[in-house]
Amino acid sequence: MPDLNAATATATQPQSVIGRIVPDRRRHKRVALKVFGRFMRLDSKEECPCKLIDISIGGASIQSPQAVEENERVIAYFDEIGRIEGVVVRRFDAGFAIEINATRHKREKLAATLTWMINRNLLNLPDDRRHDRIVPRLSQSLLRLAEGVVLQCRVLDISVSGASIATESRPPIGEHVQLGRLRARVVRHHDRGVGLEFTDIQNANALRRHFG
Repeated sequence: MPDLNAATATATQPQSVIGRIVPDRRRHKRVALKVFGRFMRLDSKEECPCKLIDISIGGASIQSPQAVEENERVIAYFDEIGRIEGVVVRRFDAGFAIEINATRHKREKLAATLTWMINRNLLNLPDDRRHDRIVPRLSQSLLRLAEGVVLQCRVLDISVSGASIATESRPPIGEHVQLGRLRARVVRHHDRGVGLEFTDIQNANALRRHFG
């Protein structure tokens, strides 16, 4: 599993918000990441807007105008990070903190995603170009848009964190799509199509087997 602690040593904590949270005994190093998303209270089944304040593989602080109760179970979805779920362990002025409930495999994927996001921010990279890309031999694929429309497309290059695809369609930047079975988000337009950022960091060997 990536050394998330080492990668986050220079992360800046949001003191204006974190200072209002009662002290705890965290086992995992938190990193400050400002990512918008939504969460669902299981009793109401309604989605509420929220913003991630900080996160580790063990927990997260979430800002939201929606009040929650301690020990309540919530499910949240954040762009670039994906779905996390857990139990509310405390509340503060602007939101609440949860203890993340996840399998070891999901925690490893979360650690890889957080490490990638931190490195991208520290290096000021605009997208997934930190990862080596391959030009696939099997380039034909399908692109499913948010409204369910499925388009033929061609993968120009691909990495563990994103892909550049050739397509006549130009879904809006920020729209969630699916390349084959891979969930992604449109992060840029170019002269031949669009650039995608995967919701989860992918397995490099699996990509090579699938795309040749």
